[in-house]
Amino acid sequence: MAVKIRLTRLGDKKSPFYRVIVADSRSPRDGKFIDILGTYNPLTNPAEIKIDNAKAQQWIKNGAIATDTARNILVKSGAIEAKKN
Repeated sequence: MAVKIRLTRLGDKKSPFYRVIVADSRSPRDGKFIDILGTYNPLTNPAEIKIDNAKAQQWIKNGAIATDTARNILVKSGAIEAKKN
């Protein structure tokens, strides 16, 4: 089972709010998930990010792969280091 760290959308039309979750890569965006790592609210200035860094690091250590957007959010929260090119 391939596990990904990704976002699931909540909130009303034109006012998005996201959860950062751990899910099977085959499940739909707003479908079944394994664990919730935190939330992301892009509407506030600056964007509000609340992530359980210890839990995120544990999932990454166990092999979960973050999507590009989720990786950027985890870097901003301090859960992981930025990728160096």
